[in-house]
Amino acid sequence: MNIDRRQALAAVAATAALAAPWAVAQAAFPSRPIRIVVPFGAGGIADLTARAVGKELGERLKQSVIIDNRPGAGGVSAGELVARAEPDGHTLLLMSNGTAVSAGLFRKLPFDAQKDFAPVSLIGTFDIAVLVAQNSRFKTLAELLAYAKANPGKLNIATVAVGSTQNLAAELFKTTAGIEAQVVPFNGTPAVITALRSGEVDAGVEILGPVRTQITSKALRALAVLGDKRPVGLGEVVPTAAESGGPLAGFDVASWNALAAPAGTPRPVVERLQREVAAALATPELKQRLADLSVEARSSTPEQLGSLLGSEIRRWSQVIERARIARQ
Repeated sequence: MNIDRRQALAAVAATAALAAPWAVAQAAFPSRPIRIVVPFGAGGIADLTARAVGKELGERLKQSVIIDNRPGAGGVSAGELVARAEPDGHTLLLMSNGTAVSAGLFRKLPFDAQKDFAPVSLIGTFDIAVLVAQNSRFKTLAELLAYAKANPGKLNIATVAVGSTQNLAAELFKTTAGIEAQVVPFNGTPAVITALRSGEVDAGVEILGPVRTQITSKALRALAVLGDKRPVGLGEVVPTAAESGGPLAGFDVASWNALAAPAGTPRPVVERLQREVAAALATPELKQRLADLSVEARSSTPEQLGSLLGSEIRRWSQVIERARIARQ
């Protein structure tokens, strides 16, 4: 055997030896329970979505999926925990547009949302609605906008805390519509509902799921959703904001949840997770379970999720700057 051939065979053998441990690890994935770290408390839409998807994902991977709720600090604690976790696919982050908001809202984060995570897949989107009390003078979104334009600064819109998705969606809505209105933050959805029903505020902007029973029981009325499609189950009575035309034509803002792993997670592991998530979301049972939460099941490729995250970071950073919201 000549020396060139011996060197080539030796190189192949060395490469195989280095690759073997990774191949074994990937073939064995998952080798233990998978943890999904959720940056919200138990019982909310994000938590219930994670549990529904996690249950189906666990059955497909033949491993337990544990939901680890880590609320607070705008999702920073949860993100830091996952960013520092072993990059082997066994620890995942429930990402949301809150992840994108944090990138513009906080002066300094212990992680880079675009560099320190490996996107896996989108798992669902959910509507944000413009709400009024059932006895409100405003019967349509056009009427509300007409009033706001005729009475600059007099319309007030309730949302949850400053810097929340709902709060920033309200800021983007009024800027796009070309109206002057006061966005009034409250401490949680129940307080927003109370303020609407009591007449303390004229309108509210809130995620549809938590207020759906208020709408179906006719305590509140949804004038529109801010996304690009009418909501499932309410589409006959609730239009999109874009349908009002004018400056809102093409307006599309929705909340979303996704799964991401720590950066450095082997690509085959990410691809396995993505395939199983997509297959789970395609099942009629899980689709219905999420629809009952006012969540539209929707998967994506890792690349599509990465692109969405980047565009959302740019969008919300601009909204935060225009609204002059102090960075934390």
